[in-house]
Amino acid sequence: MSPMSRALVRTSTPGIYKRGQGYVVVFRDPTGRQRKRSAATLAEARALKATLNADVVRGEFREPVSPRFDEYAAQWIRTFRGRTTAGIRPTTLEEYRRDLDRYAIPFFRTAPIARIELRDMKAFAIHLEDHGLAPASVRKLMAPVRALFATALEEGLIRVNPCAGLRLAQRRPGALGSPRALAPEELAALIDATPPEWRLLVRFLAQTGLRIGEALALRWEHVDLGARRIRVRERVYRGTVDAPKSRYGVRDVPLATPLARELWRHRQESPFPGERDPVFASETGTPLRHDNLFPRVLKPAAVRAGVPWAGFHTLRHTCASMLFRSGWNAKQVQTVLGHHSPAFTLATYVHLIPEDLPEPVFPEEVMGRRDDEPDSDQAGEG
Repeated sequence: MSPMSRALVRTSTPGIYKRGQGYVVVFRDPTGRQRKRSAATLAEARALKATLNADVVRGEFREPVSPRFDEYAAQWIRTFRGRTTAGIRPTTLEEYRRDLDRYAIPFFRTAPIARIELRDMKAFAIHLEDHGLAPASVRKLMAPVRALFATALEEGLIRVNPCAGLRLAQRRPGALGSPRALAPEELAALIDATPPEWRLLVRFLAQTGLRIGEALALRWEHVDLGARRIRVRERVYRGTVDAPKSRYGVRDVPLATPLARELWRHRQESPFPGERDPVFASETGTPLRHDNLFPRVLKPAAVRAGVPWAGFHTLRHTCASMLFRSGWNAKQVQTVLGHHSPAFTLATYVHLIPEDLPEPVFPEEVMGRRDDEPDSDQAGEG
């Protein structure tokens, strides 16, 4: 049974299945071939099934003409509700819409989706790379295209999914474009170059490794200064407070004692010290906006400090670097950063792990030493 079959749940109407928040109509054409169509609601699915069955009985069913990519993408994004029972987040759906409009539709334009092949998908990936996008960004932009063609295959609009077998480039650890961290002296210079009222935020990001959206969503109720813990439960995304992107983003992050004390003083002096108030608030007590904070505060400070390439995510990489160099292992760093696995953390930050490892020391029985062998300081005597 395929993953798609497992995702379909029977309804009370034969031939209609629920998948995520949408529905799938299953029927057979005049040749006996099973086909599928999608619908947004149960009522729409029932009406569609009745129409399709009537067309088959009357001999009026026609093989659907392969729609153009731009037309199908516009229709698909309106009805897509995810490919699992968990559905899809509105923010993710909006990302899909934006990425299709910005990249995929201008590339494929009016090409019939049934004529798009694997080589075309490879050309699209190269097109994205030529625009200076990193491998991780290319994979992210491919996600809605993969989902779109999977739906088209399920609906019988294409016979082969052109994304099947597509391999995308992976970033080599340590290669150009790998996460870059600030050296201790660079971080100190950046903090010094930052306006005094924003220095705590910079130190906070560098010491906790929080994503900027997670930091801006923090409220005082999420800060336990007694236990020296930050409870990450929300994020600010495109100006809206939302849950973390994945369940791994929900985590508790330890605070160093000096940073906890600085946060305590910050709360005492803040005009917005209430439990529901943002830790880093605007002048009106609302969460700050990343798209305003970066060009107005961090970017000028980075230029003054001689690290013009640095951004908010650089501070997250800097935290990872400091943790690894302090002796933390990949599992511990993964937990703090909110990654989905230690393997991902290690693959991302392996170039930050110190190379000056100590010489290993093993017990004598592991070394295979015999009782009649002389000690090393006696070797050669006699």
